[in-house]
Amino acid sequence: MTQRKIVDGRGSFCPGPLMELIVALKEVQVGDELEVLSTDKGSANDIPEWVRKVGHAYLSTTEQEGTWHIVVRKEK
Repeated sequence: MTQRKIVDGRGSFCPGPLMELIVALKEVQVGDELEVLSTDKGSANDIPEWVRKVGHAYLSTTEQEGTWHIVVRKEK
């Protein structure tokens, strides 16, 4: 059964939310999803690019009231 973990990177700037995602990926199982919350608009581009580059799955990005929600799945 997959789980979704919230990675709260709100209030930090690049590369803060990405670094928090990297740490969180080490703590979850393959197939688990992580939802990064970020108030840094750059994360909406940087995180999906990094995720694809290292071989995880980028699932979606949405913006709600100034917070970006970036969902990824651990693949390896």
